[in-house]
Amino acid sequence: MEPLAGILLAVAVVAGIIGTVVPLMPGPTLVAAAAIGYSLWAQQTPITVAAAIVVAILITGFALKYAVPAKRVGGQVDSLPLIVGGVVGLIGMFVVPVVGLILGFILGVFLTELGRTRTFGEAVPATRSALYAAGLSMLIDLAATVLAGGVILAAAVIY
Repeated sequence: MEPLAGILLAVAVVAGIIGTVVPLMPGPTLVAAAAIGYSLWAQQTPITVAAAIVVAILITGFALKYAVPAKRVGGQVDSLPLIVGGVVGLIGMFVVPVVGLILGFILGVFLTELGRTRTFGEAVPATRSALYAAGLSMLIDLAATVLAGGVILAAAVIY
């Protein structure tokens, strides 16, 4: 492995992992692009196989990050509060720089549920369920990204 290529790969993987937690960039996409790019640069079969494994891990993680929280939460949360929460979260990201995304998401989900249920007592559990689903989704995405990054970095070090 050429040192510069390895360093660039490691930086891209770390940026992808950070991008999974801090929504500044699409983390899994960055890790997949780095793996594919490194595979094309290295032109070695083991690296290409590792890049294919990385893509498979990230696709599986993408599917699971939607399927698992939806199954765990069940019918407790409609999609409208999550969509409104996401939009308000994006707006909040620009209004309150560091924590605006999280605060906006919580506020958007809560206000949507409050408008739907008309009672505070029913809106709070629904908001809690939505936050649980969003957190579980983020953890699944993070786990897939870390695993995929580990696979390509291990392949780069070994070969």
